[in-house]
Formats: sequence, structure tokens, C-alpha cells
Amino acid sequence: MSLLILAGEAFLVYMFVLWTHSLRKRFGLTYFYALLGSITVIMSWVTDAGAAIEVFGITFMVGSTVFYTSLLLGVFVVYVFDGPTAARTAIFTVAGVSIMVPLVAALLHFQSGFAGSEQLLSVPVPSLRINTASVVVTILDLVFLAVVWEFLGKPHFRVKLWTRAFVTLLGVMLLDVLLFSTGAFLGTPWYLSIMQGTMISRLVISIFAFPLLYLYISWQNKQSDTTITNRPVLSILREVADVRKQLSSAQEEIDYRKRNEQEKEALIAELRITLNKVKKLENLLPVCASCRRIRIKSEKGEKEDSWISMGKYILQETSTELSHGICPECAKVIYPDLSQESEKN
Repeated sequence: MSLLILAGEAFLVYMFVLWTHSLRKRFGLTYFYALLGSITVIMSWVTDAGAAIEVFGITFMVGSTVFYTSLLLGVFVVYVFDGPTAARTAIFTVAGVSIMVPLVAALLHFQSGFAGSEQLLSVPVPSLRINTASVVVTILDLVFLAVVWEFLGKPHFRVKLWTRAFVTLLGVMLLDVLLFSTGAFLGTPWYLSIMQGTMISRLVISIFAFPLLYLYISWQNKQSDTTITNRPVLSILREVADVRKQLSSAQEEIDYRKRNEQEKEALIAELRITLNKVKKLENLLPVCASCRRIRIKSEKGEKEDSWISMGKYILQETSTELSHGICPECAKVIYPDLSQESEKN
């Protein structure tokens, strides 16, 4: 009876996770990430509480049997259909909540003991070693899941979809048993028995969960706007470097455009100044018939126009200074002797 209840719980949670993911086209993945975080909280508390059932000598931990497996299925389908970026968000959500829950539980127990009140029986006391192993192994499991899925999906292997899904799921389950049991219980008298029992239970769970996973992947793959994409084996890791590279390139492009914009603005300002000078030179200049000085129109606040020399005007308007010289015609008039000698020579 206990096994049927456990199987029913697992089935309902699995279906709820997959159903929520199927709604991503309408509502996005935000609600799905929230669901993964909620399941992670429940998994952590149930695991710390030691909830388990024993059937035919096999111990099934409720936390790992129902809730951890549902997290694997959730990240699995997110990676397959939504890509490495969405899968990393899901991984960070699970890992972040897995870190926060035992910290909150430890803080509550510390606060209770510091205040001199009774221990909080409803809040399980977290184990630093077990929770640390759980967080690290969870991240490794989910990365391994993506790597195996892409490795088996290489075209030259020609692995069928159901085989690819089952081997990936089973591989992650067995890796989790090996890493978690070693990290959490290595050196204890019950290390081997825990690993053996957990290994058998995970095999049973894989066989039970696989049909749901395969049916969901097949259904989603047949949707017109949803297809399975073949990616590089290490795409879930490589894309981090790609994103950083893209961000660096984008920053360089932004800096380049800023420099071009500044240069353009400086050039426009210079052209405006030159245009104003040209406009002034194009107008008729009032020149004194006697002294040859030029009349400049008064600026705002000045009462009368000003008269400046031609050299000063040219210097002011064009930044060109005048130098002294004498043309040949004037030289003949002013210095006739020198002009005659130069002609003879």
C-alpha cells in the first residue's frame, strides 16, 4: 500500500512539472522556475526529515524518489526544448534554493536555542555534509544530463529518441547515487548498504519515470513550433564563454560607436563655424574709402558698429595672418632704379 501511495505521489508531481512546462509558450518559463524552486524546498525538508518507506528490502527516500526525480525531469525538458541558457537558469534556481533552505533551518534552530526556547521539532536539523554534497552533486548531475543527451544525439550514432532519453535519465540517476553517497556517507559503517539500496531504488524510479518523460518529449517534438535541436556536446558549458565573448564584443562596439559619435559631433561643430565664416565672407563688406578699414556689425549690447583693419578682420575670420610684400608694378613706381637694374640683369 505504501508503495502505491508513493508511486501515485510521484506520478502526480511528475505530471504537474511536465504540464507546467508545456504552458511556457503562453506564460513563459517564470512560473516553471518558481515551481522548481518550490519543489526544491520540499525536497530539502523531506530529505532532512528522513522520510522513507521500505518495500521488499529496498528503501525509497521520499525526497529523492518523488521530488528530486521531478527536478531532473524538469531540467531535462527545459534543456531539450528551451536551450542551455534556460537550463542554466533552472540549475541555478535549484542550487540556490538548495543552499538557502538548510541555512534558514540552521538559523531558526540557532535562534530557538539562543532564546532558550524548545527546539523546533517541525523544522529538521540540517546536516552540513549532506546538504553540501546535495548541492554540489545536483549541479554536476544536471550538467552531466546535458552532456550525455548531446553526446547520444550525434547523427553518426543514430540513437533512437527513446533510447537516448532512457540512457540519459538512467545515467544521471546512477551518477547521482555514486557521487551523493560518496560525498555524504563515505567513511560511515552504512556507506555501502546505502549505496546499494539507493542504486536499486534509482533503477526502479528510472523505469517508472521514463515512460512519462518519453511521451512528453515525443509529444512536444511533434508540435509545429517545438523541435529538438542538436547542439555541441559541451554547449551548456561553452555557451557561458560565448555569452561573455558576445558581451565583450558588444561593449567594444558600444565604445567604438561612442567615439565615432563624439568625432562626428566635433566635426559638425567645426563645419558650422566654417560655414558661418563663409557666410560672412560672401556678404558685401563695407570698406572705408579712405583708410580701407572694414565695418563690423555691432553685436548685441553694443550701440555702434566697429571698424577694424583689413588684416585684423582676415585674421579674426579666417585665422590667417597678413605679411608684407610688394608687387612688381608697385616696385617700378616706388623703386624705379631697382626695377631698371633687375630688368638689365
